[in-house]
This record gives sequence, structure tokens and C-alpha cells, in this order.
Amino acid sequence: MKAGDRGPSLRQDYEFFEKMTRFGKEEIPERVVHARGYGAHGDFECYESMKEYTKAGFLQEAGKKTSVFVRFSTVQGSRGSKDTARDMRCWGTKFYTEEGNYDLTTINMPVKINQDAMKFPDMMHAYFPNPRTGFPQASAAHDNFWDYVANNPESLHQVMWIMSDRGVPRSYRMIESWSINTYLFVNDQGKATFVRFTWKPLLGVHSLLMDEAQKIGGIDPDYHRRDLREAIDRGAYPEYELGVQLIPMEDEFKYDFDVLDPSKFWPEEIVPFHPVGKMTLNKNVDNEFAELEQVAFNPANVVPGIDFSNDPVLQARLIAYQSTQYHRLGANFQDIPINQPVCPYHNNTRRGAMRYRIDVDQVDYHKNSLANNTPSTTPPEEGGYEHYPKKVEGQAIRARSESFKDYFTQPRIFWNSMAPIEKKHTIQALSYQLGRVKNESVRQQNVNLLVNVDKEMACTVADNIGVEQPSGSHVPVTTSYPSLSMVNSPYSASTQKAGILIGDSFQDEEVTDVLNALNQNGIFTDIISEKLGTVTGAGGTKLKVDYTFMTTSPYLLDSIYIVGGNSMNQAKFNSDVAYFMQVAYKHFKPIGVASTGQSFIQPSEEKNLLGVISSANNPDFTQEFISAIGQQRFWERK
Repeated sequence: MKAGDRGPSLRQDYEFFEKMTRFGKEEIPERVVHARGYGAHGDFECYESMKEYTKAGFLQEAGKKTSVFVRFSTVQGSRGSKDTARDMRCWGTKFYTEEGNYDLTTINMPVKINQDAMKFPDMMHAYFPNPRTGFPQASAAHDNFWDYVANNPESLHQVMWIMSDRGVPRSYRMIESWSINTYLFVNDQGKATFVRFTWKPLLGVHSLLMDEAQKIGGIDPDYHRRDLREAIDRGAYPEYELGVQLIPMEDEFKYDFDVLDPSKFWPEEIVPFHPVGKMTLNKNVDNEFAELEQVAFNPANVVPGIDFSNDPVLQARLIAYQSTQYHRLGANFQDIPINQPVCPYHNNTRRGAMRYRIDVDQVDYHKNSLANNTPSTTPPEEGGYEHYPKKVEGQAIRARSESFKDYFTQPRIFWNSMAPIEKKHTIQALSYQLGRVKNESVRQQNVNLLVNVDKEMACTVADNIGVEQPSGSHVPVTTSYPSLSMVNSPYSASTQKAGILIGDSFQDEEVTDVLNALNQNGIFTDIISEKLGTVTGAGGTKLKVDYTFMTTSPYLLDSIYIVGGNSMNQAKFNSDVAYFMQVAYKHFKPIGVASTGQSFIQPSEEKNLLGVISSANNPDFTQEFISAIGQQRFWERK
């Protein structure tokens, strides 16, 4: 509103003032950690009754379904950072049970970086961007973080997991995730059992290469978010089994690891994984802010039958989360739709900012006579929560259990359990991360720490980052567990993304048969050519182009099918196809070659073409190509 069409603005324009003032204040505080994330709705179905161990209602009978909401996230980066950072992937699942909301929080590696929750803010301060410069964003490749690692050796175990391929997952749909903390199952007789939870994806656990993760972070920083949303939109619903590991209370001191130490895993070979149900994510969010940004998880949100052990980090997490939600979302955050329980509930909470419910009762205190002593806490015999009466004794001290102080045995076991290719990638990650550290002393200290895990690995990293090889050797442990290696995970061609590199004059029947077979096997296909529109086969078949060579990238594809063909600018078309082929080949990805694409790749002394499937004189081409896509990588390729 102005004084004339070229005059000054008027202060009476309250519509403008209202709109701009509202816009300037519409953001809420960002999460301090886990700011970058995405998720979806779904259902959890119980496999069998677990009433022998827990009275939790959603685990009482086979076939029982419970609605869930899941949010995956990185840890360090801001809300605007990239999905593919080398980092932990945290995973919150909210079960909307008939007894209230149950929040199960997990991480895609089975160990925590700290044993003492008091050190968590210190660790995160070291992990965050440098306070003077504000960078690097979403990265641990800097002096402060590695200085912390070198001087806090309990952190080494999780750092080894982050430096492994687990630190750069292929997809949210392909990550394993552990509760890390030790909880209690309590049955209806009051008997307790130590329990840890694990999610296992039915598609298996798979990763990106470090080079891919770095490139994709610039090409498509929303890579994991887009991948999850597109899979659900296509009806390829992600599925995960929930399993438990159970240890009787009387066996607390039976093992060579402390069952309460969050920096130690429970080996599945010793404490078996027992599947109790399956979760299917089948509905995308309708509004990213209202659902994903406002969802609030808290490990203290449990239901009858699930309780807390004396795990020191868990004990602290029970305190920390609630105040965070009050800061971000306000006093009434549990009334926000995404956080509301589906069961009836009552309390004496009134007032506070953004109060949603309109309470009409005159009483908001307990005990009372005016309202017959309501609302009041539901007693256990009517389904209310009852804490397990565990025995507690000892003096109030700031100390850590001596049983926690073995910092190197389990990292050594993890290293022993890796396949050679996983070890190679871990050395590359350590060499990159420590190679970015400017302070030579910090680099040397970390190499001196790594030698406790593996002498050869530490010496290789030392050579790569320009410091002296460490003295000493690794701990004398030869144990290994197959469950810790990703190469033992299931492999599948389903939902892998194949790029079809194609121009005009392709062989109609050959190409359409391959495309049909790929789609029938659940493989996602993108038709890629020089321009949008359609490409036309020699027989007149038209295919809609999804992306051009400019608008997508070989880094976003799991495999390629080189069809070739004619183009208005043949030299440019051939160059683009060759580039996609080179990147796919360098990253060990499956490559299918149609009869019209043979000229793009030929065997040589430098290339053994392992995982390159040619259709020339090959009646089994389609099945072999699909099988190669299922294998995903060909590490022996040269």
C-alpha cells in the first residue's frame, strides 16, 4: 500500500506487516543434533507373543498391528546439510500403541561413542563445525573432532564403525539399527530381562563408496530423502524386522563385556537375534514441517512391560530429551497431532503456550474431592505403568565402572570381522579424515591409538597422512563374528536404480524386453537421453525420457544399461554415454550393454569387464544382467 503508484509505503498497511512479521518468526529452533532427517508412516506387525518376557501390549499376540511413525537423521549437520555425510544415522520409531506412545530410538551401529553421558556435550562440541570458522559442515574431518578421539579412547569403537562402510549408507531403506542402550522387558509376573533391540532391513545393509557419497552430496543433497519418498510412491514399501537380544538378569556378569556398557555390542553369535515383528513404511508425510520437524522422540516414553536398566547413558537420556522438546516446540508439544497418543489419556496439565485442548473441568490438581479425585494416575492393575522394583545400592559418586574400561577388544573384533574390501574402505576413510587434520600431533596421536586395533592398518594410515608409524601392536584378540560384516547381508536387485542410456533408432524388441524384465523384478529404471521428450526405436517404439545427461548423474544410479543410438549431436551424445560408463565402471557397478551399445566398452589389458554383461551372442543376457544388478558391486574388477 503506497501513496500513489510511485509513492512511499504507508505504515497503515497492516496486511503487509502481518504477513512479513509472521514470515520472520515462523521458524522454530533447529534440533541441536539430528537436525537433518526424513521419515514416513507405517505399520508394525507382531510375529509371535512375547508375553513370556514382556507385558507390552503391542507384543502380546501374533498378527497384532500397531501404527508407527519413523524419522531417520544424521547427527552433526544442520537442517540444510547433505544426506550423504559420513556420520551415524539415527532412527526414531514412534509406536502409537493402545497403552500410549512408545518411542524406540536406535542408531545404525551397535555402539555409542561415549560411556559417560556427561561427556556427550563435549563430544558434540568437538564434532560440530569449528566455533571460530563455522565449518566444516556435516563432517568430522577436522582437528577438533580427532583431537577428542585421541584423548578419549572409549570413542574409538564407534569411530571405527563410522569410518567403515556403515558411515555412508546407500539408503534409509538399507540400514541396520540398534538400540545401543540396555532396557528391561518386564512380564506380568514382575520378572525382568535385559533387552536390546535391532532393526534389520529386508533389502540388506548396503553402502555408497566414499567418492560417491561426496559427489552425491553436491549433486543431490536430498538423495536419501528422495530415495525413501520415491520408493514409497512406487509401492516398493521399505520393510524391516525388529528383533531383540535377551539376557536373563542373573546372567548380568556372565560375559566378557558389560551388558550395561553402551560402547559395547552384544554379539549375535553369543546373544542371539530373535525377530519379534516386521515394520512396513507405506505412507509418505503430507507436510514435512508439521510431521517431521515437529515429531518429538523421547526414550523415556515407554509402555508397561518396558523399563530401564542402569545403563548410565540411557539414564541421562531419560532426562535430556524432554527439556529439548519444551525448548523447540513448547510446553504442549505432546498435543501436536504427530505426537498425540491414539489411546485415551488424561492429566492435570493446563495452560502454557499453544494450548490445543479446551478443558471444561474445574479441577486441575490431585488429590481432590470436587471431581471424585479425578484425573488421577491409572493404577497398574488397570493397565497403568509400574516401574520394575530393581535393587539399588551404593554411594553417590562420579565414577565409571571398571568393567567399562576395555577400549580395544571390541574394535579389534569388529576389524577382524570385516571383509578385505571393507577394511580397504575403512583405511581410505581414516586416511581421508585424518589427512584433513592440520595439526601433526593430533594425526600422530590418532595413529598411536589405532595401533591398538590393528598394527598393519595403523601403519598404512600413518604412511598416508605423513606421520611416524606407531610402536606397539594391537590387542591379542582373534575373535570375529560374521554378523558384523556387511558382505554377509542379503543382496537383491529389487529397488536398485538402473539408468537406460539411449538415443533414437534402438532395437525395439530387444530394449522393451529388457525394460519389462527390469520392471518385473522391481528394478527402478530412468530413461536418460540428450533431451527431454521421447526417443524412437527403429521400429517406431517411443520411450518417454525421464532425465537428460545434464539433469542426472551416473553417481545417482546403481547400474546402467548402455543402449546407445542416434542423436542430433552424435559426438556429444557418445561423450555423455562414455562418461556415465566410466563412472559406473570405476565404482564397480553392473553394466549391461545392448547390441547397439557394444562400441562404448571393449575389453583391454586395463579392463577385465567383470560385471559388464553384453547382449552380443548371449541369449541369457537379461537374466544375467538382473543377476549382476542383484550382486551390486564387482570388487575384483580392474
